[in-house]
Amino acid sequence: MSTTTSLLALWKEARTRFLNQLNQLNEDDLQKKIAPNSNSIGFLMRHIGDVELLFAKNVFGDSTVSVIAKTVIEQKDSGEWTNLNELTAYTKKSFQTLEAIIMKQSEENWSETIVTKEFGTKTKAEAFGRIISHTTYHAGQLALIKKYGN
Repeated sequence: MSTTTSLLALWKEARTRFLNQLNQLNEDDLQKKIAPNSNSIGFLMRHIGDVELLFAKNVFGDSTVSVIAKTVIEQKDSGEWTNLNELTAYTKKSFQTLEAIIMKQSEENWSETIVTKEFGTKTKAEAFGRIISHTTYHAGQLALIKKYGN
């Protein structure tokens, strides 16, 4: 099994923590928060999509990606992420976009060094660990907010 195949399988499996929750959400859930100033489920869904698109563009160099990562820029929940169909479509697009560029990686690409302001100098393989942990981290938050949020 190639590095690309292995890493893609790991990411897809880790992302199921997020996907399994999407099937259980309704639009009312999108505004739920744990505390008044915390992020909502809708914000976190959009944030996962934003970061996946940023990874495709900035880590893997997909110049065809156009993303305005509002959740990353604003760094707080503006309350605008309330349309479940739009958010679901956005995270589906972000998944497909990142998956496509990952599938183009050769064995050598994974050991290439990249530099980002968010996490410094890493190989692409090391940087890829960030997207896996990022999505699962926020999937855990989603589960807690859905269960305990208002």
